[in-house]
Amino acid sequence: MESAALREGGIEAVVIGGWPVLLVRSEGTVRATINRCTHAAAAFAPGGRVRRGVLMCPAHGARFDTVTGKCIGSLYRPLRTFPVKEMDGWITVSVPDDAPGPDEQPVAR
Repeated sequence: MESAALREGGIEAVVIGGWPVLLVRSEGTVRATINRCTHAAAAFAPGGRVRRGVLMCPAHGARFDTVTGKCIGSLYRPLRTFPVKEMDGWITVSVPDDAPGPDEQPVAR
């Protein structure tokens, strides 16, 4: 994905190698997490928000740190995060070679 397409505070859902990935730009840095809330199994995009590195689920308001994936203020499992690089105007994400399982796919709302 082109870097310029992901604005500050923006989120973008993409599928890479079958993995539902959410790209987030917050405080000038791009992060990549799984596009699936560990609380409600809902996709973060569309409708999710990011602020100061914290991603909020649009379904139930669960909040997650985009760096560590850790849930903030609740005991939900952390989000899976993926290594991401931004270089020469492009964003690249590394996902596992294995296909994601059903528990790693978002459910439709």
